[in-house]
Amino acid sequence: MRLTDFRELLYAEFGTLRGDTLMSDHRLAAFGATGDQAIESGVDPKDVWRALCSEFDVPKSRW
Repeated sequence: MRLTDFRELLYAEFGTLRGDTLMSDHRLAAFGATGDQAIESGVDPKDVWRALCSEFDVPKSRW
């Protein structure tokens, strides 16, 4: 997944402010890192998106 596509999904689901906050402050259990840290370390944004969706109970139809 391209990073621009990831950000579009993130902002559509959580809003710009909350989306940015989740990426910088929320530690994802699947990676032991924040979303920003995971992507910076090479994790595919699609996998970060799925982890966020899982942890925040986003309906699977929007994953």
